[in-house]
Amino acid sequence: MVDDYTYSPNPKKLYRSRDKVIAGVCGGIAERMGWDPTITRVVTAIVFFMGGSGVVLVGYIVLWAITPVAPYRPRNLSPDEERFWRSVSDRPAETFSNIRYKFKDMDDRLARMERSVTSEEWKLKREFRDLENS
Repeated sequence: MVDDYTYSPNPKKLYRSRDKVIAGVCGGIAERMGWDPTITRVVTAIVFFMGGSGVVLVGYIVLWAITPVAPYRPRNLSPDEERFWRSVSDRPAETFSNIRYKFKDMDDRLARMERSVTSEEWKLKREFRDLENS
């Protein structure tokens, strides 16, 4: 079983809701689509009682069986953490590529800073600054 505290709460993946009435399927669909869970439950009940009971019941049971429960996610995320979780992609290769690009960019910036700090010009500027301050 996956640890709920380290599992990625990907907002683009369908999970069963933790705020559930029966099994969390309607709540999960509503959270994934950005809908109101109450309206989603009411519409599902109306379709169920208006003649689509077999399709709704079978679909609900299948989704209940194959959809994982939403992982634990603290509600007090910082804006940076919230932005990160919203940017997580459905495609792992794309997400990996984006992370690799960010690390490559940071590595290039660090190399430029290192070249600047270790240059003779840096040492000379530091000596002039020390002379001005004394």
